[in-house]
Amino acid sequence: MFVDRIKVFAQAGNGGRGCVSFRREKFVPRGGPDGGDGGRGGDVILRADIHTDNLSNLFYEPIIKAKSGVHGQGKKKHGRAAVAKVIKVPIGTVVYRAEAPVPRNDDDEASTDPVAAVYDRRTPQVSELGINIPAVPAINADGGHRPPLQIADLTHDGEEFILCQGGGGGKGNVHFKSSRNRAPVQYTEGEEGEQGHFLFELRTMADAALVGYPNAGKSTLLGKLSAAHPKVAPYPFTTLYPIVGVVDFAGDYRRASIADIPGLIEGAHHNVGLGHDFLRHITRCRVLLFVLDIAGSEGRHPIEDLQNLRREIDLYDPRLSERPWFVIANKMDLPGADENLRTLHQRFPNLEVVAISASQSDGLAELRTRLEQWLFGETKRLPEETVIETAEVMVAE
Repeated sequence: MFVDRIKVFAQAGNGGRGCVSFRREKFVPRGGPDGGDGGRGGDVILRADIHTDNLSNLFYEPIIKAKSGVHGQGKKKHGRAAVAKVIKVPIGTVVYRAEAPVPRNDDDEASTDPVAAVYDRRTPQVSELGINIPAVPAINADGGHRPPLQIADLTHDGEEFILCQGGGGGKGNVHFKSSRNRAPVQYTEGEEGEQGHFLFELRTMADAALVGYPNAGKSTLLGKLSAAHPKVAPYPFTTLYPIVGVVDFAGDYRRASIADIPGLIEGAHHNVGLGHDFLRHITRCRVLLFVLDIAGSEGRHPIEDLQNLRREIDLYDPRLSERPWFVIANKMDLPGADENLRTLHQRFPNLEVVAISASQSDGLAELRTRLEQWLFGETKRLPEETVIETAEVMVAE
């Protein structure tokens, strides 16, 4: 099971309370106070792990709790501090602070238990379904919705973030002695640990992304270029979650990661066809590779496909349109591919296109060479030319 968006409840450990104790020892009259301090509560820490590829471990553990510190004891013994609760998350995880849902009991009355909100039976939560459930938005003073607050972005292996900090330990009565109060009975309770509801969102980390319509041949191409084994079938939406493969370039001992993004359709920026779940994975990729069905075997024209894909990406996030992008013309072994390829060159003469047939493994050697140039070499395309060309593709008829 692949989970890339989930809501959790996290609670750090409470601090142990201080101790009220007095020294009782032979030949030591009036030994005075010797109550120790309480131990510190455990933190909840997120750690980016290269060996974790999704958030499925949190699907079965939507409530994260760290242990509390041990109470203080006599003879000035400090309580043991609790061990931090470390949660491994995949690289590329973005953490948002979410609003706590309002749980309901059987009498339709609001409950005050924050944990019960995660298991609310009436409203499906992200922790129950895993994906496609938006966070509960906050309401501004003017009645509008504001986006959730981003608090962390884990982009490197081993990077850590303290999600909830444990409470400090309480003070024993030894801290309250004075010349006037020689037998204090005062102490302090341990501090409460931080807690809250959070939304975890995974954005795939890759050097390049294969973007295209369903059945354009993206999964077949990734399987030919790398050792990945994506599911390949003759029906749309075969790929339901991003798959990353590593491409090795012979001679230079270089490698790059390529992400197979599930198929996009028109209206994806409005979340049509799970558009947002797929589009957010593109934001991490520095190069976009548009895979076109150049033969039009699905009844669509490749030029219209390119225009629609560029439009959807620009409407989702205009900054994505400024990134380098190239076109891979797939299915050159089918009838009508040569004619459509010539039409594409005539319409966009400055567009860099690589013609291949992924199923027949034709043109893959040239594609590897061009990939290495696009990812590691200096391209001759200027940023101004890229922006102009993007506008031409989106407005061309």
